[in-house]
Amino acid sequence: MSFCYTKSLLPPPGGDKKIRNSFFMDDPKKRSGRPKLTEGKRSRFINVRFTEEEFQTVSDLEKSLGITKTELIRMRVLTHAKETLISSKELIRYLDSVGAELSRIGNNINQLARHANSLKLKGGLNPSVIAQFNLLFEDYILVQQSVETALRKIVRVTRH
Repeated sequence: MSFCYTKSLLPPPGGDKKIRNSFFMDDPKKRSGRPKLTEGKRSRFINVRFTEEEFQTVSDLEKSLGITKTELIRMRVLTHAKETLISSKELIRYLDSVGAELSRIGNNINQLARHANSLKLKGGLNPSVIAQFNLLFEDYILVQQSVETALRKIVRVTRH
């Protein structure tokens, strides 16, 4: 059995515009397709190069997770991006300022202790000054413990 192509089914190439439009535009099957996006259209492109080992890792993850490479990379990069990405320069600058401040506090405490010891030897140390110092020192210990906790969290996050 042979099929033959007849030109009579198609509108003439330069022929009547009305016939051509009615043939193609009125058929709902010809106009179906993906609806146009109004929001969230991905119009930006990033080109990334991988080594063979990196590409193989991405391909293995794609197969094991059952998602495309694009979705895998998008998920890995954008999920909790602001929480996990840390600027090392900014982190070091903040840690340096914290270290400097802790050093100044330590120097002040040493000076206060030295001064209190010299006053005690002379018999001029007021008990209310000792009580006030103890309250301030307790506050300092609480702040130092919170700084230590924050530093441990930073170390945990940067280790991975």
